[in-house]
This record gives sequence, C-alpha cells and structure tokens, in this order.
Amino acid sequence: QVQLVESGGGLVQAGGSLRLSCVATGRIFSSIRLGWFRQAPGKEREWVAAIGYSGAGVFYSDSVRGRFYIHRDNAKNTVYLQMVNLKPDDTAVYYCVAKHGGHLHENYYYTRADDYEYWGQGTQVTVSS
Repeated sequence: QVQLVESGGGLVQAGGSLRLSCVATGRIFSSIRLGWFRQAPGKEREWVAAIGYSGAGVFYSDSVRGRFYIHRDNAKNTVYLQMVNLKPDDTAVYYCVAKHGGHLHENYYYTRADDYEYWGQGTQVTVSS
C-alpha cells in the first residue's frame, strides 16, 4: 500500500503563488507514476498534471499549462506542484495521486481519476479576487 500526504494549500490572492507537496510512503516501486487532480465545489474532479517515473516527462491540462509546474524528488519520494499566477478559478481541493506500472512508455500519461489507485486526502487552495 502507498500513502500520500499533501501539504502547502492555503489562501492566496489572485496572481500569487503556492507550492504543494506530496510525500509518498509505504510500498513504493520504481515504476510509480504521480500526479495531481483538483475538485472545485459542485464540479467533477479535474486532472491537473502528471509526471513519469523519472520526472523527465511532465504533462499539464490546458487550464494550468504555463502557470503550474510539476516535479518530483525520487530520493525523498515527494512530488511537488508549483503554482504561479493563481486565478480564482483555481480554487479547489487539490489531490495528489499515484499509480504503479501502466504503459511501457514511461511518459505515457493518465488523465482519468479511475486510472489512479492511490489518493491523498486533499489540500484546500483558495484564491481570492
């Protein structure tokens, strides 16, 4: 089993920045894929970003590309989401996600919530106007 714990959420003004962190513990294998989803009130969960095994391949949704940056530190079993130029529409609970294995190509990425077997508890990000 893998446990994921997010941190770094909070309240920020539009145009500000936050860095989310997610630490993975438990039975972690080298093939683990990591990513982030978010869910705003009354809306479905939305894929935000994904990163391959080594961190060389990174992928973003159109809504955050150019503003959000995902990277991982495998030595610390940690994935980060650096968010800049935040907008009120970014307000949501942000979830760290993980899955083992998958496509043979390391940088094939998954965008469906059901693709990921491990989820954190979420951290609230609120962006004021």
